[in-house]
This record gives sequence, C-alpha cells and structure tokens, in this order.
Amino acid sequence: MKISKKLAVFMAALAGVFMLTACADSADQAGGGAGGAGGDKIRIALDWTPNTNHTGLYVAINKGYFKDAGLDVEVLPYNDSNPDLMVDAGQAEFGVSFQDTATITMAAGADVRSVLAVQQTWSTEVSVLADRDEIKSPADLDGLTYGGFANPSEEATMRGVIQAAGGKGDIETVTLGTSAYEALYNGDVDFTVPFVAWEGIEAADRGVELKNFAYTDYGFPDCYNVIILGNGTWLEKNPEQAKKFVQALQRGYQDSVDDPDAAAQILHEENSDLLTDVDFLKRSQRMLAEKYMLDEGGKFGRQTEEHWAELGTFLGEQGLLVDANNKPLTEDPDWSTYFTNEYLAD
Repeated sequence: MKISKKLAVFMAALAGVFMLTACADSADQAGGGAGGAGGDKIRIALDWTPNTNHTGLYVAINKGYFKDAGLDVEVLPYNDSNPDLMVDAGQAEFGVSFQDTATITMAAGADVRSVLAVQQTWSTEVSVLADRDEIKSPADLDGLTYGGFANPSEEATMRGVIQAAGGKGDIETVTLGTSAYEALYNGDVDFTVPFVAWEGIEAADRGVELKNFAYTDYGFPDCYNVIILGNGTWLEKNPEQAKKFVQALQRGYQDSVDDPDAAAQILHEENSDLLTDVDFLKRSQRMLAEKYMLDEGGKFGRQTEEHWAELGTFLGEQGLLVDANNKPLTEDPDWSTYFTNEYLAD
C-alpha cells in the first residue's frame, strides 16, 4: 500500500499497533461480503474480524439496503493494515476507526473525515479483578501494571483517567495485545481495558468477576468509541454516493438498535464460520443498543464539535497531536472539519 509522506510520522507511531476492538479472538479472518452487484463500487475496511461493532454493516448488506441504493459494497477484511491509512491512501472509501486514533491521524494531515458515530460513548472501561478490594477507584492504580495494546493514545488515556480520579498517573505499561485479557485474569497484570460488550461478557461466561471503572465517571473526556471514516477527497467528489452509503449504513445500525436480537442473528448468518455463538452475539448487541449507540436525544450516528474538541484538546495537551512535519500542534485545529453529519438521514 502506498502511504503519503504526510502520514510517515503517524505510520511510525502505529508500527506494530494491535487495534483495540470488541472482537479479541484469534480466529481466521472472515471474507468480505457484497452489498449488491452491478452498482457503484464502494469499499469499507474493517478494523478487526467481524464483531458486534460491525453489526449494522452486515444488516445493511443482508437486507439489501446498499443494493437498493444502487451500491456494490465490498467489505475489506482486517489484514494488519490500519483502516485510517487505507482510507487516506484511497485503498478504501470508508473504514471503521476510533475517535482517539482518528484524531491523531487527522492532525497529521490524513485526508479522512468521520461521517458516522457507531458508538456515542466509551464502550471500554478500566477493569481489575473483583477481589482486588484495595482498588476502589482508578486513583488506586498508581504504581500498578497496565496490560496494553500499543495504541498511541492509550497510556496517556490511562494516566488521564487515574489523574481525573485523584491519582498521579504513575503506571507501568506492558504491551500484550489481546493477550492482556488473559494476563488480567491470571493476575499477571493489574488492569486493562476490555470492551464491556465483548470481553466483559466473555469474562462473566468464564466465571471471571471483574470490577470496572467508566472513564467519564471521573470527569475524563468522552469519546465516540467507534466511528466510520470516509476519504475526504472522495466525499467531495461523490456526495450523492456518499449520502447513499452512509444512510444505508445508518439504517442497518438503526435496525440493530431497534431489534438487537434479529440483528445479531444476521451478523451470525453473514459470518457463520467465525461467529458461532448466537446467544453471545445477542447479549452483546443488546448491551450496545441499550447503553452505547444512541445520543442523549435518542438519535443514532450524529456527532458534535464539543465531543470532538474535549478529547482532542486532551490529546493535544499530551503532545500526541503533531502535524505532517512531526511538529506538535501549537493551537487546536478546527474540530468541525474532523467530522460531518451532512450525509445522515434526518
């Protein structure tokens, strides 16, 4: 994949990144599905193997929403290529990403823009074993070991949450990728950050009791934990196709909110070789639909400048936002350029 020079810095920062996602298993990658034949071709790059972060995409495919819009949608399965960089390089028109990492990418000059928020709030939480009675809040994590994922913002986020809770943010980080969860269960690390609607359910099913701390309970900025990025140049040149794609995708995700069990069944059917536990998928999708996918007004997909600014400002204060020349940003960017609601249905 040809990467633009402006992203060389970001590429280096993400070397070896194991993207933190809700599906943390080591199964083989699932193949991409098609949203219709003979229409305008649009590619969307996944951030990991299919999981309930992607349910709405597979619902839209299964129900023919893309096909009805005259679109031929190809799902590019995860293959160690960062979706942000693939979208920036024109290797995909859209990609699944996260607000924190996308903010860093866009600050470095990536030609990407968030077009839809899949989740309105953090769906990861700080987790410790429930029997750690001495850990009553994130402030008590000072001096302990964090099992991490090599995400460029995660250590700063952990320090920030601890400091927001009244601690110093003095932690040791060991990079383990998805092995961090097993390390937590075995007591090899003190805390990590599971997706509560995936690893959280898995832990409970295994009889592992966890104690979780939500970041925002301590005043830490909120995050659109999962977003859909579009290539900026492509969006400008193809506004009608962009609107059709985003609204079909929005419709699929809305279905997954309105009827999570049926949507989880579709996710299974579209990925039956990989996702075999339908009951697990239903529980995961119900949790996401109930707690994470709608804004305060009960709407799906919309984003606000305030939401982008709060987390973005924190990342800038931590020195994580650098421009294309690897120089720290000296002032906040125009956060309104990082996202758009213009392609969403009312």
